[in-house]
Amino acid sequence: MGSLKDKINEIEREEIINALKECGWVMVRAARKLGITERMIGYKIKKYAITKEGERGKTIGFVGGRW
Repeated sequence: MGSLKDKINEIEREEIINALKECGWVMVRAARKLGITERMIGYKIKKYAITKEGERGKTIGFVGGRW
């Protein structure tokens, strides 16, 4: 069983991923949906190492404000 902090981080990570998926992986839209700034969502994407599946199964990561 993880700590409360670990659980909160996991919930936050899942919510960010869900918002990104719902918004077509557009950070500005996802940030607005979550009520945070684009800068904050960028920071959290890096913090949680969030990536998406690209064409042909390649993993695409967030680099310099773009996927």
